Amino acid sequence: MARTLNNLSARHVETLAKPGRHSDGGGLYLVVTPAGRRNWAFMYTRHGKRTEMGLGQAGRGGVSLSAARDLAQQCRESLRCGKDPLATRRQDHQTAATIPTFADYADAYVKAKGTEWRNAKHRAQWEMTLTNYCTKIRRKTVDSIDTADILEVLRPIWGEKPETASRLRGRIENVLDAAKAEGLRTGENPARWRGHLDKLLPRRQRLTRGHHAALPYADVPAFMEGLRDHEATGALALQFLILTVARTGEVLGATWDEIDMDKALWTVPAGRMKAGHTHRVPLSEPALAILRKMAADKPDSDDQQGAYVFPGARAGRPISNMTMSMFLRRNDDRKFTVHGFRSAFRDWVGEETDFRREIAEAALAHVVGDSTERAYRRGDALEKRRELMEAWSDYAESRTG
Repeated sequence: MARTLNNLSARHVETLAKPGRHSDGGGLYLVVTPAGRRNWAFMYTRHGKRTEMGLGQAGRGGVSLSAARDLAQQCRESLRCGKDPLATRRQDHQTAATIPTFADYADAYVKAKGTEWRNAKHRAQWEMTLTNYCTKIRRKTVDSIDTADILEVLRPIWGEKPETASRLRGRIENVLDAAKAEGLRTGENPARWRGHLDKLLPRRQRLTRGHHAALPYADVPAFMEGLRDHEATGALALQFLILTVARTGEVLGATWDEIDMDKALWTVPAGRMKAGHTHRVPLSEPALAILRKMAADKPDSDDQQGAYVFPGARAGRPISNMTMSMFLRRNDDRKFTVHGFRSAFRDWVGEETDFRREIAEAALAHVVGDSTERAYRRGDALEKRRELMEAWSDYAESRTG
């Protein structure tokens, strides 16, 4: 055990990014994982056995440097008294409460960390995978889960559902890391990939991702003309999506309290945006006409607050995310996607207009430039984007383009 103490500073704890164990002395280490997580650990040898004991998560919201040093000092005192620090803490935990099962701990982890996640869909994916695919380990206590258990969970879906399996592995690793940080388990994480599971499972084939198939922008006016013959909610939502160049989820989740008809403005909250930033969408006259149509058809009993602009058949729910895609399949035999209309818009701006690239990217809610550039460009160029969206609407609504 190192004799020197207090090798780290608070600044080091905040800024150290290199994966590995960084010694503060006296057996206390700051452990930085390849994923960037920071945990405190106390390393000691007793009866010839080397043990790593988690002391909690480091940094803001976790265990501070001074608190970690106090915990390490308590561990050293236990060793001097001939006691095993980890056994002592386990006994304390078992006196206060039994070691939780994976099911209980994973559910609590999702609940605690869910506030950091951008939307409810992300949380639902965590809950689903940690429930549906982890049936063989959910009843086991978090300290008893080993590599064989993880392989039993992953192998059935590793080849069949590689993307899901990879994400599931990472989520299990996070849960077990948190359990270790709380002192509920020790040793290496059995769900770790690098240097562990990568020796036991075949490396998955990365998905080949291409661009979303897009309708050529020259065909958009004709497509819109045909679209106006349909009065279904899905057709109106698709028109609105094309005119606002928004993403499918943003349109489906649009509520009336996000719409300001007087200012011709749609404000999408940060929680529903891919980049996590509030996005203001200037509404052209054709887009406003669609909203007036939807408002006229809305039952009087509907409360404006929280009511969906494009409601589905089920009360209190928007139309399905497949509605617009299915409409395309039924009404056009060309293989292009709903998302591809954003590409058509971008091509049109670049080929047919003098609008600057930054304005087009802002209209698409894309993050442009590095952090320094974005810090100096705090505005969202709303009025310039309004000119662009009016020009795009004029083009899309014309008969000839």
